[in-house]
Amino acid sequence: PILSAVLVVAWLLLSGFTPAQLVLGMLFGVLMPWITRRFFDEPFGHLRGVRAAGRAFTFTLLVLWDIVIANVVVARLVLGPPGRLRPAFIEVPLEIEQPLAIALLGCIITMTPGTVSSEISADRRRLLVHVLDAPDPDAVVRQIKARYEQRLKEIFA
Repeated sequence: PILSAVLVVAWLLLSGFTPAQLVLGMLFGVLMPWITRRFFDEPFGHLRGVRAAGRAFTFTLLVLWDIVIANVVVARLVLGPPGRLRPAFIEVPLEIEQPLAIALLGCIITMTPGTVSSEISADRRRLLVHVLDAPDPDAVVRQIKARYEQRLKEIFA
């Protein structure tokens, strides 16, 4: 029910508040969770409790902040001298094991300008990330693990 309500509200925010859109949003909000239910063992079962919800909310704010800052950094890099970019593919070893948490980490990395998650290893233990400017690849790995992976571990614990 919570996922359905979120989908309806998102639909209305994206398409506008009209009676027809409300009906479509409600249809979408009921059908999408029903259609995708087989992809989740226990839909969002790891996010139970007030503590996890609070952590998820603050984590969302952190990610949004990082996206804004990364936009500014990437703009400065792209508009600056082209020779100073040091692009690299970096392997990030993963400690998180839940498929949903791994998928979220990959999405967060991709949504943040200047980084793209390219591949997850077959054993789900490494994530290949392309970074637009990586003067210190180890620092990038440490930042991803501390800023995102550690917080996802706390949320999905």
